[in-house]
Order: sequence, then C-alpha cells, then structure tokens
Amino acid sequence: MKKETAVKTEVPAPGIHPTAVVAPSAAIGRGVSVGAYAVIGPDVEIGEDCVIGSHAVIEGWTRIGPRCHIFQFASVGAAPQDFSYRGEETHLEIGSDNVFREFVTIHRATTKADRITVIGSHNYFMAYSHVAHDCRIGDHVIMANSVALGGHILIESHAIIGGLSAIHQFTRIGAYAMIGGGSAVSQDVPPYLSVAGNRAKPFGLNLVGLRRHGFPEETIAKLKKAYKTVYREGLTLKEALDRIVTEHGDTAEVRHFVEFVRGSERGICR
Repeated sequence: MKKETAVKTEVPAPGIHPTAVVAPSAAIGRGVSVGAYAVIGPDVEIGEDCVIGSHAVIEGWTRIGPRCHIFQFASVGAAPQDFSYRGEETHLEIGSDNVFREFVTIHRATTKADRITVIGSHNYFMAYSHVAHDCRIGDHVIMANSVALGGHILIESHAIIGGLSAIHQFTRIGAYAMIGGGSAVSQDVPPYLSVAGNRAKPFGLNLVGLRRHGFPEETIAKLKKAYKTVYREGLTLKEALDRIVTEHGDTAEVRHFVEFVRGSERGICR
C-alpha cells in the first residue's frame, strides 16, 4: 500500500531573483523573497518575510506589512481607474499576513477622499479579484475568485464575498456578512446577514458564519429578532430600529447592527 505524504506549500527561500527589477529606493524588509521578473517601484515599502511571486508588479506609494504573500502576475498599487486622476501622490496601505492570489489587482486611491486605499490584515483575495481606489477593507475578509469592488467601498472584518460578485461603488458590507456567489450588490449589506442575487436580497442571518466564530446562541437569538423586526414586521426603518434598541440594545452586536443601518446613505438591501 502506497504511503501518503503531506502536501506542502512551496515558499521560496528569502532573496531577490536576479531577473527581478527592484528600484534602489524601494524599502525591502528582512527575509523578503522576490521571484523572477517581478517589478517593485521606487516608492514601495515591503515588510519582513513577505513572498513576492514571479511577474508580480508592485508600484506607486504602496506600503505592505509583514508576512504577506503576493502570487505571480498580481498587480498591487497601480494607478486608480478614474478619469480624474492625473498622477498625484496617493497611497495604498496593506496590513500583515494577507494573501493575494494570481492576477489580483489592488489600486491606490484618487484625490477625491483622503488619498488612501486601506487593506487590513489576515485577508484572502482569490484569483482575479479586484479592489478599486479608495476602498477600505477590514481584517479576515475573504474575496473569492473574480470579485470586483468599485471605488470607495467599505468592507468590515470577517465578511465573505462569493465568486463573480460585483459590489457597486460607495457600498458598505457589514461585519460577518456573507454574499452569495454571482451577486450584484448595489445597496449596503448590514452586519451578520446573508444576501444573494441580482440585485442582492437578504436571506436571513449568516448563521453558519456566526456559529463558526463562536457567537453565543443568546446573541444569535437577539440578532434574529432584530432581523425580523427590520424585514418582517412591516414597520418603517426608523420604527424598527427604535424598537430594536429598546428591546435588545444591551447587546453589542445588536447595537452595531443598528448603528450600521442608521449610517447608511445608499439604503440597505431589502
């Protein structure tokens, strides 16, 4: 009987391949590995122990935290796809322990807001996913293959976006939300919800995600009541939120749900 062996992910030894093009002024941290034919621009900072795959391009005013893995052919820090952009200094800030798979594109900001695109830590961007200018992404976010984010989008921590989904510019995705594959999202998705479709509609709470992350059943029960109050009671949004605060406002997750909905400018998925 053939003995099974564990499958290991091959990580190159630290060092810069002789065919890579690294600007002399780029700041490269200790233990960074740069693959063949990769290009790193003059204003780039890369933290310790990052792995940069072959043919990847990192440019612009881009700062990357430690232990990120950028796979082959990814493009990080390119100019925004915005007709008003004229080459001004704008930034991309990336935290630690992120994974950017093949052909991912991450763009730095325009001058229309605070001139920075921000990505937190421990995120996973699958192949061909795109983060546009001026987006802000929290921690532990998963974007599956070919997800496309428009500009100025906010994604809170622990959200999951299914493959081939498109998110309209200026939309917000709440914490622990789950967006089904192939969705088109044009309005805000409140925290803890599961939505899907074109245009995306809510299908209740992301119960699997909440339980996997150890949310107490008591908290989940209160979130269920909050969801039903907004979506099933026939109340105006203001009436629903006021009732939720009165009945369940002692729970932090419920308060976050209410504050997120109250802060919506595009309206929420209904």
